[in-house]
This record gives sequence, C-alpha cells and structure tokens, in this order.
Amino acid sequence: MAAFSSRVMLGPLVAAIDQGTSSTRFLVFNAKTAELLSHHQVEINQSFPKEGWVEEDPKEILQSVYECMERTCEKLTQLNVDISNIKAIGVTNQRETTLVWDKETGEALYNAIVWLDLRTQSTVERLINKTPGRNKNHLKHKTGLPISTYFSAVKLRWLMDNVDEVAEAVLTRRAMFGTVDSWLIWCLTGGKSGGVHCTDVTNASRTMLFNIHTLDWDPELCKYFDIPMEILPKVRSSSEIYGLMKICSSLKSGCLSGIPISGCLGDQSAALVGQMCFQEGQAKNTYGTGCFLLRNTGAKPVMSEHGLLTTVAYKLGRDKPACYALEGSVAIAGAVVRWLKDNLGIIQTSTELEKLAASVGTSYGCYFVPAFSGLYAPYWEPSARGIICGLTQFTNKSHLAFAALEAVCFQTREILDAMNQDSGIPLTQLQVDGGMTSNRLLMQLQADILCIPVVKPSMPETTALGAAMAAGAAEGVSVWSLHPEDLSEVTSEKFEPQINPEGQGAYESEFRYARWKKAVQRAMNWETTEPISNGNGETSIFSSVPLGFYILGSMLMLIGAKYIAGHK
Repeated sequence: MAAFSSRVMLGPLVAAIDQGTSSTRFLVFNAKTAELLSHHQVEINQSFPKEGWVEEDPKEILQSVYECMERTCEKLTQLNVDISNIKAIGVTNQRETTLVWDKETGEALYNAIVWLDLRTQSTVERLINKTPGRNKNHLKHKTGLPISTYFSAVKLRWLMDNVDEVAEAVLTRRAMFGTVDSWLIWCLTGGKSGGVHCTDVTNASRTMLFNIHTLDWDPELCKYFDIPMEILPKVRSSSEIYGLMKICSSLKSGCLSGIPISGCLGDQSAALVGQMCFQEGQAKNTYGTGCFLLRNTGAKPVMSEHGLLTTVAYKLGRDKPACYALEGSVAIAGAVVRWLKDNLGIIQTSTELEKLAASVGTSYGCYFVPAFSGLYAPYWEPSARGIICGLTQFTNKSHLAFAALEAVCFQTREILDAMNQDSGIPLTQLQVDGGMTSNRLLMQLQADILCIPVVKPSMPETTALGAAMAAGAAEGVSVWSLHPEDLSEVTSEKFEPQINPEGQGAYESEFRYARWKKAVQRAMNWETTEPISNGNGETSIFSSVPLGFYILGSMLMLIGAKYIAGHK
C-alpha cells in the first residue's frame, strides 16, 4: 500500500468510460505512464424480443456507468489515491447501437437497438431496391459504407416507422437521436437540464448519414433516409472539451462533478489509438463481441474494392486533420463463446472453451460459420445464417469448441486477405486486443492461420486507454502528450507462427481454410429460401415465393379455363 501511495504522486490521472456491447467499465489511468490504476466492470443484459432482434435498456446502460464510477472511486479511495487528480474523462462506446430519447423528459423512447440487430432487413431491401441497379454500395462514395442492417440510419428509420412514441416525438421536435456516446454525454452533462447533444467524427461515420469527406451530416443522405437533421447531435472532433460532468454530490463519484468530458471515440477507433497505430499502414484487431480489424490509411480515405469499410479513424483536436482507416467487421467473435455457454450449455465459463479445444487440438473436420446476424465483411450478406457442418459420429463438444475458435481466426484471415489486396502492402504483424486475447490457444491459432506474428499488449484495456489518451490530450486539459517520443513503451507478448510455410502443416492449414470458405457458401442466402411457419408450427407452401407464384398461377389458370369453358 505504501509503495502504491508514493506512486500516486506521479501526477495527473485520466478516466475513461468504456461502454461495450456486453459490459460497461470505468477505468483510471496515470497520464504520465499510461498505467491502469483501478477499474470496475458491470455486465449489460441483452434482450432478444424476436428472432434476429437485439436490444439493451438505455436506463441500464446509464446506471451501469454510474455504478462503475462509484465503485472505482471507492477502490481509489481505499488505495489512498486522490480522486481530485482526475483531470479529464473520455468516452468510448459500442458504435452503431441506436437510441432515441425525449429532450423534455430525458427518457428514452424505446430500447437501444444494438448494432447486431437484424430487424431492419426489409428496410435495407426496400432502400437497395430504390437505388439504380439495386446497388448496395450506392452511398459508399459519401459514407464509405454499404447499405446494411449494421448501421444506425436504418435502425433510426425503423424506429420512426414502427414506434409511435418516436414518430410523435420527431413530429413535435422533442426527439433526440444518438449512438451510445451521445446518450451518455447528454445524460452526464445535465440531461434535460442543459445536457450537451454531441457525437464525434468516428461515431458519426458509422451512421450512413455522415459525409466522410466534408466531415459533417449530409443533407442528401438525410433526405435519402427521410431523417430530419434537427434530431442529430452536433459533430465534434474526438479530442476536445464537450462539457462538464454533473453528478449527485452525495455520492463518492460526486467528486467527479465539474471534470471535463474531453475525449470521444467509437470503440474500434479508440483501440487503434490505444494501440498507438498512428502511422499509415499500422493495424490492430480487436476480439470482443465481434471482431474488428482496422488499418490506418492516413489523411485520405481509401475506398475498398474487396468488401471493407472506409471509416474515420480519429480526429485528435478541432484543428487537427482527420485520419482514416479501412475496416473489416465481423459480427460474431466473442459472442460465439456466450452462445456456447448460454444457449448450448456446453461450457460454464469462457476459460473452459480453451481447455476443451486444447484437449483435442483439432476440429476433426467440423466447421462452424457463426453467421447469427448474417455475414459482415467481406460479404455483407444479411440473409446468411449460422451453420455447423462436417459432423460425424465421432464429433464431440471439444471438436465444436475448437471449430468455434478456428472460425474467429478464419474470419480474421478473410479480412486480412481483403485488406492486403486493397492496400497492396501485406501486413507483417497483427496487433491484437480485446477480451478474447486472454485465450492463448486462440492467439497461437491466429498466428498459424495468418502466417504472421500476433502481438498482444500486456495491458489488455487498449480501448479505454485510447479514450483516456484523447481526453487527456484535449486542448484545455493537455495532461497527456501524443507526440511519438512521449508515448509510453508498451510491453507485449508475441505469438510467432509455428507452421513451416513450405511444410505439410501449411498445406493442411490452407485446406482447412478452403473447407471453411466452402461452409460459408453453404450458409449464404439461408433466410430468403427458408419456408416460413404459419404460426401453428406448420409450414405454409406459400412461404416459398417461387413455389407460391407457381401454385397461385396454376390455380388462376384452372379458374380461367373453367370460366372460358362455361362461356363457350
């Protein structure tokens, strides 16, 4: 304790709110050393009201932030750390998750629709149908994104079309739209009593309403989705003072009142900053609920020819230039562990997965495509569904566990292949972070499948670190230097490929990857051809569109023939 107390005197501290899909964290860092001093984490409940729907309670999200702050402040006090040394707070968040709330009551008008949610599939199809040549990339020149269920604009459109309270609040000009960062910043800076309604360029670039070239909301895009611009938050840089914290003074965390919120980055951009990928060509992969590989492309947006997204990586100051990235997004990575635990019950904890998989060291020809929410990059195919194939009587839960880990690695390989093709410069090593990187078998498997080293920092909280760095470096705070020579050296662990690129192992690895891609093709277009139940558990022949037309056509011809025969 005494040693810790002396370390407290090292200088200013910076905190970060890390609001992810499955949990919320509040973390406090030393601005001079980037050392994590204390943190607290709370799990977030997800609800699945219908198949393909994923929601979270906005109140619970906000409450989890307060709880994490309170507990962390208690822990810091126990460690003899002076909370008044916290000079700034950064926010990082799950990105495309969409909320609408009433600015007069401060209440959310519906649950948050999570980025994974698929309810907007028909909205997406309708939008694509009205584009020239039914082109899902019709808006890509402005947004860097395909028209997909993934992004916020279609979720907002669904809310306006299907939730009366939202439609009415939009009409009466009481509605506010935002991603999770906007909701938190608005609530934490006063809410209905003067809360700041803003977002940053990284989160805005995931909505499909934002022009990545002009760095502002685009009137034409808003018109395309028929979304009024007055409900959108003001777009700011990723590192500037947005407003001051307002917290009930009776709480321990009330000490945070008056501290500036001065950093805001979508979680994947925050991880890129936290991994110090400030040079063009540097890349990181985050293994969270999904899997997200970002490659810094510098001051110019690079449009992908191979199914990747073009996104704003960061803009670290009002007068600083924006930096762009190519991104490969995988919907299901860590979520597959949760599925094996909660839905199948074959493991009790995530650490069991590694033991199960290691006990066999192979999937024994079993392949798992976890397309629970369709397939994201590089396919952008919302009609795909999860598939497990290659099963034999010999297959057991250990093989399935291995196949699940392999699926995460294969999905990353697909994205890296696309990224190497787009940039023309193959990546020589991959920096990794996120919850799943604690699985050593996964990390080694990833290095073997990519045939390049995988480098994992010893401090895994790089997403929160990135938000803290942006907050501490903001003008008016300036306690964190982002000059390369001032950045702390990060200790890391390197997983080298153990497969000889010329040997039998490499051949087997390529064979398994080809087999897995074959399984991906089997998972495609599943939802569009599946017969739909009529509600009594029976299948209706009319649910198959081609068959329905055929039968309906035949019936009409028979009726027509009878009619003609009766009039002869």
